[in-house]
Amino acid sequence: MDIKLELVAVPVTDVDRAKAFYERVGFHADHDVPVNDDIRFVQMTPPGSACSIAFGKGLTEMAPGSLDNMQVVVTDIEEAHRELTARGIAVSEIADMPWGSFVFFADPDGNRWAVQQTTPREVTTREATDEATGRDAGRGYLRL
Repeated sequence: MDIKLELVAVPVTDVDRAKAFYERVGFHADHDVPVNDDIRFVQMTPPGSACSIAFGKGLTEMAPGSLDNMQVVVTDIEEAHRELTARGIAVSEIADMPWGSFVFFADPDGNRWAVQQTTPREVTTREATDEATGRDAGRGYLRL
């Protein structure tokens, strides 16, 4: 049985402000439907993603800003950092960890996001070190 995650609710206070922010991040606005006076449904999708976010009026009981560590994945963290910064998004410096390289940002309500390059900028493989330096990689990291 396949189980696919396709939609995650993001709690926000101002729907229009949130929509403008996520458009600046680069998400595509898939739907913006006022169902009635009490419900407005906005769905946005990051480029290349099969999973979308939804926010609006009357969609969730979560407190605005309570979403922590939503994560998206990119192939080049340096490019993502440059592009998000150029779009006016306040992002952290790049953080390198053994399991990936990251930048972090929050939406106007404080919902926090992580952008991960799953292959860290530092690698420990013998092949990469041997190829780059001609020496044994078993002793540590090589910064690419």
